Amino acid sequence: MSGRQPRQEDGESAALRHKEELSRRIKEQKVVVDELSNLKKNRKVYKQQPNSNIFFLADRTEMLSQSKNTLDELKKAHQELENSEKAKIKK
Repeated sequence: MSGRQPRQEDGESAALRHKEELSRRIKEQKVVVDELSNLKKNRKVYKQQPNSNIFFLADRTEMLSQSKNTLDELKKAHQELENSEKAKIKK
């Protein structure tokens, strides 16, 4: 066996883990967008500070907009990953 084979498998498994992580984040973001969309307009929303247990009051429409943008970015990254995999298969 050559030393290259395990590295290629490691790269493939890393790509698979990345794809699964991206899919998981897309599902989570879809739930967030759905929940924010279903809230009444006057409801309060709190945003958690990254890497902290501190929450801040946030505007619902702004949070919804940010969540939709994040979801779009994740979908775009997932699509690019799919396209690159298809390109590798065609070669």
